[in-house]
Amino acid sequence: MDFNALFSDFGGYTITGLTVGAIYALVALGYTLVYGVLRLINFAHSEVFIAGAFAAIWGWAALGLDRDSVASGFGSIMLYLLVGALIAAVASAGTATVIERVAYRPLRKRNAPPLAFLITAIGASIAIAEAFGIYTRRLPVGAPTVVKNDVLFTVFGAEVTVVQLLIIGSALAMMVALDLFINRSRIGRGIRAVAQDQNTAALMGINKDRIILVVFIIGGVMAGVAGMLYDIRIGTLTYSVGFLLGLKAFTAAVLGGIGNLRGALLGGLLLGLVENYASALFGANWKDLVAFVVLVVLLMFRPTGLLGESLGRARA
Repeated sequence: MDFNALFSDFGGYTITGLTVGAIYALVALGYTLVYGVLRLINFAHSEVFIAGAFAAIWGWAALGLDRDSVASGFGSIMLYLLVGALIAAVASAGTATVIERVAYRPLRKRNAPPLAFLITAIGASIAIAEAFGIYTRRLPVGAPTVVKNDVLFTVFGAEVTVVQLLIIGSALAMMVALDLFINRSRIGRGIRAVAQDQNTAALMGINKDRIILVVFIIGGVMAGVAGMLYDIRIGTLTYSVGFLLGLKAFTAAVLGGIGNLRGALLGGLLLGLVENYASALFGANWKDLVAFVVLVVLLMFRPTGLLGESLGRARA
């Protein structure tokens, strides 16, 4: 273990970990929302993320930006960010809607066993990923430089770039907005009611199918924005990248307490930190292994995750 490597740039590893963790957290919100309402692990959610990531790149291409383009001017950059986020959110929300309508709703109508939902989720995930693979000929797709990765300021010797601040700030802002929406809006109360007891909620006049669709759409919007932010940070996208990232986002949801919105954020940020600290201590090849080992060890002592409160019991 190379403690010198970790402590020599502890601030840098922390900022990078929070940046990666913020993307995990946004994707994890979709997993935790669906599980909180349906008790369903939506493994196709990783491809919802991929749909948004590709849509953002293609949207920028429609505006004349290719992989070698560098955006300039504050107004232009803000326009590209807003357009990219909007296109990504719509594409991911649309993909999530199709998955819910085509794959899951017929199973719910037939009272299918949980195993059928799990197999369907895995099948939908593979089918969507392969569709993107065929369309892109399994080649990486480059994203334009919408935001330059310039150093903005320094904190305790660690440089914070514009991209890092954008990703962390966006994730926190969207998490706060979602938390307020779930806890204070009429639709949010409906979501919590369905999460607590679907049959009782239906007796009270709540359309559970509509609520479930809204949950998938919200999760899709979060994943779509995460996909756009991933494009900005990495700059290259492949059709298969959603598999491992989706697993880590699901791990983040479990780590914080699946079904708990704030737990998804906490789990995502912690997982990002653990990964980066592990890469410094053991080398980059070990970061995935350490992240999942930490999850297993935590669940041995706290099976419900760090926070462990279900969506149905969230406070009003």
